[in-house]
Amino acid sequence: QAFVAALSFSYFSKALSGTIMKSSITQIERRFDLTSSTVGFVDGSFEMGNLLVIAFVSYFGAKLHRPKVIAVGCLTMALGSLLTAMPHFFMGYYKYETASHSTSSANLTSSINPCSLHQGVNKTLLEVSRSDCEKEPSSYMWIYILLGNMLRGIGETPITPLGISYLDDFAKEEDVPVYVACLHTIAMLGPMFGFLLGSLCAKLYVDIGFVDLGNITISPQDSRWVGAWWLGFLISGVISFLAALPFCFLPKSLKKPKEANNDKTSHDLLENMDTTRKMLPPAKSKPRKCFIDYSPVIMLCIFQNHLIYLFLSDFYTSLKKVLSNRIYFTFLCSSLLQFSSFIGFLTYKPKYMEQQYGQSTSKSNFLIGLTTLPPVGIGMFLGGVVMKKYKMTMIGATKFAFSVSFLSYVITLLNFFVGCENRAVAGMTVSYEGEPIPYHENALLSECNSGCNCASNVWDPVCGDNGLTYVSACLAGCTNSVGRGKNMVFHNCSCLKVSSSWTGNTSVTLGQCPKSEDCSMNFVYYTVIQVISGFCYALGGTPAYMIMFRCVQPELKSLAVGLHTLVMRLLAGLPAPVYFGALIDKTCLKWGSRSCGLQGACRLYDSHAYR
Repeated sequence: QAFVAALSFSYFSKALSGTIMKSSITQIERRFDLTSSTVGFVDGSFEMGNLLVIAFVSYFGAKLHRPKVIAVGCLTMALGSLLTAMPHFFMGYYKYETASHSTSSANLTSSINPCSLHQGVNKTLLEVSRSDCEKEPSSYMWIYILLGNMLRGIGETPITPLGISYLDDFAKEEDVPVYVACLHTIAMLGPMFGFLLGSLCAKLYVDIGFVDLGNITISPQDSRWVGAWWLGFLISGVISFLAALPFCFLPKSLKKPKEANNDKTSHDLLENMDTTRKMLPPAKSKPRKCFIDYSPVIMLCIFQNHLIYLFLSDFYTSLKKVLSNRIYFTFLCSSLLQFSSFIGFLTYKPKYMEQQYGQSTSKSNFLIGLTTLPPVGIGMFLGGVVMKKYKMTMIGATKFAFSVSFLSYVITLLNFFVGCENRAVAGMTVSYEGEPIPYHENALLSECNSGCNCASNVWDPVCGDNGLTYVSACLAGCTNSVGRGKNMVFHNCSCLKVSSSWTGNTSVTLGQCPKSEDCSMNFVYYTVIQVISGFCYALGGTPAYMIMFRCVQPELKSLAVGLHTLVMRLLAGLPAPVYFGALIDKTCLKWGSRSCGLQGACRLYDSHAYR
């Protein structure tokens, strides 16, 4: 029970750390001006670290003191989380993209003429800015996030294979499904608290405490907003350190219950194999007869090589047995497809909610943690209870898992019908008259703003009283402004007069125009679909997971779990965020620009193509 409690807390800590990364993806993308595919590669570095050691930890870890190996892993996770947060403390303040940076030193309460801001820009200034791009400290700081995430992946490696095999070795056979269900249920608290913590951090400005928030002109709903992403990694690092402490005091083995005495465990069999090898006389006697006149150094080398050969030969034989098991191999393939879609879906789900439904990063993370994950945790626990109550065989568990997974898949298809229309952005998705225009045939410059000499690559959106979003106040043709910070209002905007149906005032406010009421209602339907489909899928999660244990020999359980994890990391966890991110990048309508003129993160996506 003490081991189950310690393992549950370690599951919680690793899930929390992983969720902090998922909830911070869009923040990191904007802070370091990365594309979705690049930030997906950074997210996939966790799997790279896992792949470096997973096979050897799974196989040889059973011979070592498993609780202490898990403790070392938790400490490594803590170090990785702290390394991930480190770039924030070595970078300058966040300079978000805006069309009015040149007025930062001026009196912000005075009137600003957006049309005149770009008149004095010359080539020399642009050349200096472009050269500064290479000197910016943020240019390569994201590599530390990649390394920290990779280190966290190395640390997480021993927790699942060694923890589950230790549990399966020393617990009653009928109690194992309930213990596994408890582990997964408690592990779901990690993502829940992780997304809630990510929501809190996303509300706080990235440089909070160091800048005057009154001068910040962007809000959390803005696609340029960056929250305090680094704070979550500091907290998760401390929790991972605390998770390592209990394992330092747990024994290498426990007294087995009588019901489990007939079942040979992986730990016992591996020890018996070592004992058998030591008792075999031919392996040692033959080299001594053949090389009895040679030096002891040569004899020692031959003996060591023979031991290495035995290790590798045994590993190859065990691996062949596992992969030749048709049930296990089929389960491996189906898990690969499901895990690939799950990773891509979870990685970019907050971003999808932001772009599709106009939600802030903070609210997206909050809703994921509050509405999506609890039903999944409940489903996993009930799946273990159902399996124990009805004493499901392997075939029964397979049928149950397939049925609920298929039901979840059908429900998920309903997402195609609850999307939102593209934002009405003048010159991009609609003309300045408000008429739809073809995809990628955007024309930001128009007669109404031709006298302003506006920069077309800058994203500093404003919302007109006519319901149209303009890329900047300059492109809206505004000539003066009042107020400061988020409360700034621009007046006399000539482009609002172009629309023949609009007879109101010609003012715009900072930020994009909000989505329609129909979109808000579709977001409610989307949330309900996520809750139901997540519960149905999780209901078959525990029975499906137990298939992996029941279809292989007892001595191969640890290797089977490790190999399953290895394949999921290599073929799903590593490439899925990258190719999902590359596909998402293809739907970008407006790329941001850095202070030196180079391409930044995407600011606006095509909602239809994204969905």
